[in-house]
Amino acid sequence: MQFGFCVMANIDEIGFYRHIESLGYQSAWVADSQMLFSDCYAVLALAARQTSRLRLGPGTAICGTRIPPVHAAAMMTLNRLAPGRMFLGIGTGNTAMRSMGQRPMRIAAFDAYLRVLAALLRGETVEYTPADGIARPIRMLLEANGGGTLEPKIPLYVSGFGPRAMALAGLHGDGLVFAIPPRGVPIAQALAHARQGAARGNRDLDATPFHTCALTNVVLLQPGEAVDSDRVKAAVGPNVMASVYYFYDEVQERSIDPPPFLERIWPGYCALVEQTPPTLRHLRTHEFHYTKLHPGEAALIDAQLIRDTCLAGTADELVERVRALANDGLDELIFAVGNDTKWQLAEDFARQVMARI
Repeated sequence: MQFGFCVMANIDEIGFYRHIESLGYQSAWVADSQMLFSDCYAVLALAARQTSRLRLGPGTAICGTRIPPVHAAAMMTLNRLAPGRMFLGIGTGNTAMRSMGQRPMRIAAFDAYLRVLAALLRGETVEYTPADGIARPIRMLLEANGGGTLEPKIPLYVSGFGPRAMALAGLHGDGLVFAIPPRGVPIAQALAHARQGAARGNRDLDATPFHTCALTNVVLLQPGEAVDSDRVKAAVGPNVMASVYYFYDEVQERSIDPPPFLERIWPGYCALVEQTPPTLRHLRTHEFHYTKLHPGEAALIDAQLIRDTCLAGTADELVERVRALANDGLDELIFAVGNDTKWQLAEDFARQVMARI
């Protein structure tokens, strides 16, 4: 099992990458959300200069804000800075798009986007249809000009939280980023969807390396500590509410009921959101994504909501849970943290859990 952190891009916190590398973590994933955080590629370039072993990449890069050649060029440039340590995580862009009042990319468009991006990362010439609607052949030329490199290979990890997106990871990607229970799906189920997509492209995921990565929130409880202690709420409260924000958009757009685990807090949360005029709610909903809480949100977070959205337990419990995930076929756990508690969490988890696995 490998371990990594997904951090919100902050140009002033480059020291965190050296910190987790020294503790034995294998990867750092940098969030790409242009309305909220520093540019992820600028942060990754600085992180590459500060580290020597850590695998680095956007976590995840957003299709709707950059065309495929731009993502490929950024990764090829980084691959010159840190050869063999770069990966490209890619997704449809929930927060990055919704914070502009727009929806994430549709699955059919995501499929077409990934087809082009994957081909460019293989150094191939591929038909690409830009905004003018005219398909033309394109190929990355900057390698010949010394501007970047495709060698060593830059793995493409596709973010998928539903069956169709998971299938696209199998069709186009070198790995899948998804969510495990309680909020997500079992590893075997995620892999089954990926295999279905791979079959459409005549790929055999069992015959080639395919990296499974779970993005999750982690709570390492101190002996005798309640899961809803003030310390825990301060640490992961923003993470918990990020899940609520995600489902709020889904419920509003699709006119569906909230998931059962949110029913008891739903009226209270909607009352908080509805204090903001409808035309400005996209600015409010994701404003503090993974970083802090809006007034009134802390009162909605209880022990059950934390357990429903986080991998929570004592060191002994987390050791057993991680071993079970590894046995089920998970390759990497990625912990999303957006506030200053990440420094202490990285130390505590490394010494109390990682050291025993």
